[in-house]
Amino acid sequence: MGSLEVRNLFLSKKLKRSEIRILIIDDNQIRYNEILEIFQNNNHLVSAVLLDDLKSFEKQLNTSWDLIIFGRAYDIKIEQAVALIQATSQIDIPLLYLASEDYSPNDYQGFIHKGIYDVIHLNDKNHFYINIIRALSYSRSIQIQQNLSNDLENAKLHTQVLVEEQNKAVATIQEGIHGEANAEYLSLFGIESEDDLVGLPLLDIIQPVKVSEFKNRFKKVSQGQFELGRFEIDTLNTHAKIKNPLKIEFIPSEEPDTIQIAIETVDSNKSTGSKGDSGSAKQELFLNIQRFVKNNPAKENALVVFSLANCAEAILNADWGTFTTFFSRIPEFIKEQTNATLFRIEGALYAIVLQAESAEILDSRLRGLTSLEKPQLITIGDKAFTQKIKLGYSTFKADQFEDEIKLFSLIESAFNTPLPKDQSASDLELSATLAEAEISLTPTVEEAKVAPSEIKPSLKLDDLELAPIAETPTAPTIAETVPAVEAPVEQPITLTQDEIAPPIETKAIDQPSLLSELSKILDRGEIQLKYQQFYDKNDADLHIYEVTSGFIHENEWKNINKLVELTEDPELSSKIDRWILVEACKKLHNFITQYPDAKIVVNLNAQSLVRDKHLTTLISKLISIVGSKLPNPLILQFNEEDFAKNMAESAQAVAALRQSGAEISIRHFGSTSSSEAILKESEISYIKLDKDFTDKLSDDNFLEELNEKIAHYQELRPVEMILSHLDDMGSFANAWNIEPRFLQGDYFQKKLDHLTDVQDQ
Repeated sequence: MGSLEVRNLFLSKKLKRSEIRILIIDDNQIRYNEILEIFQNNNHLVSAVLLDDLKSFEKQLNTSWDLIIFGRAYDIKIEQAVALIQATSQIDIPLLYLASEDYSPNDYQGFIHKGIYDVIHLNDKNHFYINIIRALSYSRSIQIQQNLSNDLENAKLHTQVLVEEQNKAVATIQEGIHGEANAEYLSLFGIESEDDLVGLPLLDIIQPVKVSEFKNRFKKVSQGQFELGRFEIDTLNTHAKIKNPLKIEFIPSEEPDTIQIAIETVDSNKSTGSKGDSGSAKQELFLNIQRFVKNNPAKENALVVFSLANCAEAILNADWGTFTTFFSRIPEFIKEQTNATLFRIEGALYAIVLQAESAEILDSRLRGLTSLEKPQLITIGDKAFTQKIKLGYSTFKADQFEDEIKLFSLIESAFNTPLPKDQSASDLELSATLAEAEISLTPTVEEAKVAPSEIKPSLKLDDLELAPIAETPTAPTIAETVPAVEAPVEQPITLTQDEIAPPIETKAIDQPSLLSELSKILDRGEIQLKYQQFYDKNDADLHIYEVTSGFIHENEWKNINKLVELTEDPELSSKIDRWILVEACKKLHNFITQYPDAKIVVNLNAQSLVRDKHLTTLISKLISIVGSKLPNPLILQFNEEDFAKNMAESAQAVAALRQSGAEISIRHFGSTSSSEAILKESEISYIKLDKDFTDKLSDDNFLEELNEKIAHYQELRPVEMILSHLDDMGSFANAWNIEPRFLQGDYFQKKLDHLTDVQDQ
């Protein structure tokens, strides 16, 4: 009666024809041998590596693998493995968990949500084999899909650029019927307009002498045999403007069930020479961007153009290496800041496509990029230079990418259109808030000598920009705030002595040159903010960012929170902190359009905590104006050593700031003998552990000690802990061996000039 063979495509014999590359994380050689034996018994070729330590795992992730099996490891947790894999280019590689003795089926869903592809068991070898082969089939399918996609895109690009270079007559054919056609095709057959061609059968235009031969060729090409797509025919079409034979080539099209026909014209050689490399480059740019837009469909799109705003004479006169390195830093900067696909237009002109699901979110993303226009410090060898980038944009719809003429019109528009910076009512509210904050501060000695009518704000607020604030019941109106900064500040200060800090007994003429320059930089609004995202082990608070600040002085970056000179001028220190708070809150207000759960941790100096008696009022207003749905979107962070110097006052100030709606964090925690006292006496919510904790992570001798110390801190006060300076894969992975919930460092996200999620694009 014969037999019925049941085939499962996931168990294809093709997998036995190639070597399987497996990385096995386990501390048991016997289990490793069992796994290899299962493959060998089923006639598979296997290349496998066994490891159980982090350093080896980090090294092996630089190699391409088909599967990763996680069993049990000396210093790697399954969550670490997932996080590390997803931060590499092998993000799609299946990670399978080899069930341990205490594994329960109830844990299955939790493992899958963590990013595990599947849970496998060695106690049933047949079941183990089937599960692992199915995972392998998926892995190979993904690899093949990626390779085919790359090959297809490269082929399309090559073919279409070739067509453009040779000025060929090209038409799109669907089921034997003409669709689109270029001008050369219409001219070749004497057709006046594309409308006269659309809908006509291909045979009616080509009119081949050997009809059956042409039909045979066309049928095979339609089935995908494009190797047969290039041939010559004689035409009976009397309107054809070139002599027989016609040199025809059928080529793939991006549209489904559609192919293209390309016919060489008499002037193909001349046109190739006249167009040159420039025409080819423009066409390639158009096709690259067009392909990106088609492969990444979005409701809202914007082309953002980056160009060099200025170039120092020192660069123009520099040696070749310095000159070329300076310009190579431009695309590096754009790529690092935007994490987007970068398109080089020409020279030092670049573009990205910014996308969003709504016009409001696209506007928010565009506004967020304005920070990238501030000067950047570029270090080349032992020399430092400043680099300033200009940004512009133009919005478009996906169907507007008709040809390269349309693209370059879009580029021109983007080059001439600055990023959105329109002021709104909310801007005026923040301007007023900052103006009020400034006149609340103690006047300097020099200001005290000036008549009240001559006192003017020392900060320029003309450039405050915000996206419109959503209406909330608690947001104050403009009338409820102090008048906007454009109005002259002529009224005398009416605060009582108890409400202001004591005057600073210094003379302006004795002010250090660095502080003098910093004051001018503040006036010009040129202090720069940097943002760094936290990694939450609990996957709950995904958008918390630390805000640090600095400025460029004599071609050197100065971190404001490390500037000891500021202790000599508490007044300037407080002004800077207020300015930073307002700027950071503006950016947060804009960013919550994209991520409503976003929070910021703003680093401030000690003077603001203990001397600025009106900081609570400012914080309360800022939180209200930001418009976040979260109760505490603003976290103020102070240095432990500074905090400890005035413990009683600091603890009192913390209580007041918490009442105003802010949370409090202490940075460099654990660096002094006052750590425990701070936890006992102050209502802080976060602590950022000192770098010394991170430095000891890699030493197993200190791990137990670290865990004990952290557990002791939690007993004194249950706070959220931040572990920082995790700048490489090793330290980031080691951080999972101790309790702190939030991880921070360059490995997850570097300090950027604007707020953006690490997963954007």
